[in-house]
Amino acid sequence: MYTVNNTIPSQKFDKLQVQKLLKTDAYDILSICLEKDSVFPEHISPTDAHLIVLEGEIEFHIEDELYRLKAQQYFSFPRQVPHWVKANENSKFLIIR
Repeated sequence: MYTVNNTIPSQKFDKLQVQKLLKTDAYDILSICLEKDSVFPEHISPTDAHLIVLEGEIEFHIEDELYRLKAQQYFSFPRQVPHWVKANENSKFLIIR
């Protein structure tokens, strides 16, 4: 009934790593691990999404705007809008969509 998952702390900093933590009918939770200076290439989210930075610092690029996000910050963005991410430090973040 209860589940403990150690995916996040076990993800290695090796360029871009994406792990699906949970998928339900209502939402998905993705754990993203991005090595310093690595890029998560441009893509879109199929739904409105929420990003929570767990550690490090990232640059979130969307609609010609740059948002610098660091540990413990939250950011939301709309579906179907192209965006990309660069890590300024080894970084881990969650995407809830």
